Amino acid sequence: MTIDWLHFTPWSALAGGVLIGLAASLFAVANGRIAGISGLLGSLLQRGAEGRLEKALFLIGLLVAPFAWALVAAPVRPSFPAGVTGLVVAGLLVGLGTRYGSGCTSGHGVCGLARLSRRSLVATACFMASAGLTVWLVRHVWGG
Repeated sequence: MTIDWLHFTPWSALAGGVLIGLAASLFAVANGRIAGISGLLGSLLQRGAEGRLEKALFLIGLLVAPFAWALVAAPVRPSFPAGVTGLVVAGLLVGLGTRYGSGCTSGHGVCGLARLSRRSLVATACFMASAGLTVWLVRHVWGG
């Protein structure tokens, strides 16, 4: 294994992790709720759900953050070799998985593990194992 030192950015990754933890903590303290993105989005789409304004503002913040970052640093130019169809299929699979897993990586991996939830530990282990298997299949079996 080799490290791409040109694109290795531990300080920005650390800052991002700290900001995610801070946002999740503040959301829990201020609202008494877990900042799992799939749960926030799902309950935002339900009629009569409580705290819709806070949930909407949190999700809007996620969408606005890259534009705010672009004001202070060079914008990231994403590339999607899978194409639009691959992104749509991947998005649908992730959405399906979050419904079956009762949460997403932010809910289980960040908030659930911080609460020492066994269910979140199992879910996060499954996420990581699936990710590792996917990378191995794509790189070594399918030759991507």
